[in-house]
Amino acid sequence: MSAPVPPSYKDLGKSSSDLLSKDYPIHGTSLEVKTTSFPASFKVAGLRDAKSAAITGDIEGKWVDPKNGVAITQAWTTSNILRTQVELENQIARGLKLDLLTALNPAKNQKSALVTAIYKQPSVHTRATVDLFKGPTFTADAVLGRAGALVGAEATYDVLAGAITRYAGAVGYSAADYSVAVHALGNLSAYSASYYHRINSDIEAGAKAVYDTKSTAGGVNLEVGAKSYLDNSAFVKASNNAGIVGLAYTQALRPGVKASFGIAIDTQRLNDQSGSSNHRAGASFVFTN
Repeated sequence: MSAPVPPSYKDLGKSSSDLLSKDYPIHGTSLEVKTTSFPASFKVAGLRDAKSAAITGDIEGKWVDPKNGVAITQAWTTSNILRTQVELENQIARGLKLDLLTALNPAKNQKSALVTAIYKQPSVHTRATVDLFKGPTFTADAVLGRAGALVGAEATYDVLAGAITRYAGAVGYSAADYSVAVHALGNLSAYSASYYHRINSDIEAGAKAVYDTKSTAGGVNLEVGAKSYLDNSAFVKASNNAGIVGLAYTQALRPGVKASFGIAIDTQRLNDQSGSSNHRAGASFVFTN
């Protein structure tokens, strides 16, 4: 039996991050509609911000050709940004994926283009990205895995400056029901440690601690959270991050229809009448055919 492919560098500690931040629709009211008619799929999403009342959204279409390993995605946002992504997988070499992501804002004459190569094999997951218009810069990362142990590193090289402008590293361990990860970020100026544990089939728990040597506040910021499945169609989540308590409830109303409700309470400013507290609430509705 061959060794599994480890996660990408950006996904180290993902289980903990998803537990602590995902499914908390606290920034306003959002609606997402997804439809699929193979080989095409479409998505329309919108968000009404709770504080500014501004409405943002995008429409996206995706076409896939599994036989030839090709996927093309095009999107148009309410900010008049046009995004195009072209993916080619397992055609040049087994385990190699090429990705071209472009964005264009005609009104502001802004453009970007990222070319990414991803190579995955048992025990290794590597990525290399070139930002053609910014720098240009070259970013590479790699994760090596063996028997659950993970070691990863990332670095960005500015071609014009001729110097490494950013670097980071991480170590972790992943098992069937728990995982841990430690990151050294910001050119080794900030450190984070995350933990995720699936206690049983109904309860998940996680925590993340962050220490920034450049922070004027000092100390360690600790975030903890838990998720409990009420049944096969509903779950609740709770978290605490620096006194901000988050509560969320997600319910599958019927096949293809999901509703989520969330609230964040600033426990340090419960009686604040100035409007500067971080109390927030929102809801999310997702329709999928």
